Amino acid sequence: MTAPKLLIMGPPGAGKGTQSSNIAEEYGVEHVTTGDALRSNKQMDLSDMDTEYDTPAAYMDAGDLVPDQVVNAIVEKALTEADGFVLDGYPRNPAQAKELEDMTDLDIVLAVSVGRDELLTRLTGRRVCDDCGTNYHAEYDQPEEDGVCDGCGGELIQREDDTREAAENRLDVYEENTEPVIERYRGHDGFVEIDGEQAPDAVWSDIEQAIDDHTA
Repeated sequence: MTAPKLLIMGPPGAGKGTQSSNIAEEYGVEHVTTGDALRSNKQMDLSDMDTEYDTPAAYMDAGDLVPDQVVNAIVEKALTEADGFVLDGYPRNPAQAKELEDMTDLDIVLAVSVGRDELLTRLTGRRVCDDCGTNYHAEYDQPEEDGVCDGCGGELIQREDDTREAAENRLDVYEENTEPVIERYRGHDGFVEIDGEQAPDAVWSDIEQAIDDHTA
């Protein structure tokens, strides 16, 4: 079987990262994320582009958003170098979706669907150890002692981007910018919507079935 080219989409808190890692391991493809691709290419020479800075690193150091044209170039480089991939976190808007269509032909587009109330529960319940970085959840993955990391005894904290206000904002941005991209892909021959409110094992089973159905 030729290594598949997959796109996985879904809102923050849908579990895309976990399932993308599963796909990469099971099917021997590269897990391509925008963040990892940027970090791997942070010294890319941008002198031939009409950009404010000469490297992606300069944008990161300044705390500025990396422009779409730079992100597009970095993602294209990562996909070109990969022998099959699962793309996670890109495209985030219709303009990026158009760029992706020009870069490559996708075999499968997975859209992980989770309701807003469940997403807010997942996002606002996340806790992280302030010392070792281990993740917990106030409802789904509690430590043995409330507020204390099982591994190192560090304090569990809520990150700023996991507060209710921040989570609501992240979902609003997703609905405005990225949901139209999913609608764009509904006509794709390999489009499959996955119920992301199931248990992770059930989500994975549905994803495996979708991939096998479209790569047989």
